[in-house]
Amino acid sequence: MMPSTPSRDHHAIREMFAAIAERYDFANHFLSAGFDYSWRRRAAARVRGWHPEMIVDIAAGSGDLSLALKRAAPHASVIALDFCEPMLRHAEKKGVAFLVVADALQLPLPNESVDAITVAFGLRNMNSWNGALTEMRRCLRAGGHLLVLDFSVPPPPLRWIYRPYLHYLLPRIATLITGSQRAYAYLGDSIEEFPHGPAMCALFQQAGFRDARAEPMTGGIVSLYTGMK
Repeated sequence: MMPSTPSRDHHAIREMFAAIAERYDFANHFLSAGFDYSWRRRAAARVRGWHPEMIVDIAAGSGDLSLALKRAAPHASVIALDFCEPMLRHAEKKGVAFLVVADALQLPLPNESVDAITVAFGLRNMNSWNGALTEMRRCLRAGGHLLVLDFSVPPPPLRWIYRPYLHYLLPRIATLITGSQRAYAYLGDSIEEFPHGPAMCALFQQAGFRDARAEPMTGGIVSLYTGMK
């Protein structure tokens, strides 16, 4: 759930991921009050319903979604892909079997080779949302599915409480947990500027996905987006 810099600079974000890798999991669980477990379970259950044989979890980080996917769909092959090797080392320690260090904008996958692609709290940090979505579509087989799980801005009245927490309280708590002042400094801005709801569905459609859908969860703090090739 790492935030992006305003420019979503590739190298800066990778350095920030590496800097907080040791405390990343604890920070996520603490700052989300444990809701991140249920968000990933919901995502994994949705993927299970597609009956995929090959799943690629992009921006897999420390592997929590990859593990949830494997539990939900034990007969599927799950590949955890991330551009930050220190994060993937944590995923390996937690039991993620198949790991690939790569950039989501240049996936080392053949055309039409994957049944399902997932991205949890990672698309927001990529320096081209449309470029990443288009690259993911290239790798999906006809009828394959994409799932994106990320933060969104909830509607009022929750928005009135959420925004002060997001912009003021959460970055300060995150600094204490991770020891990095800059790691979460842009979190609020990155969430505010990230398309959500119909805007994200429109991005899916622009990248060539059909049947794009948005499902708000936890009052709209996060949203689950799906689309089909």
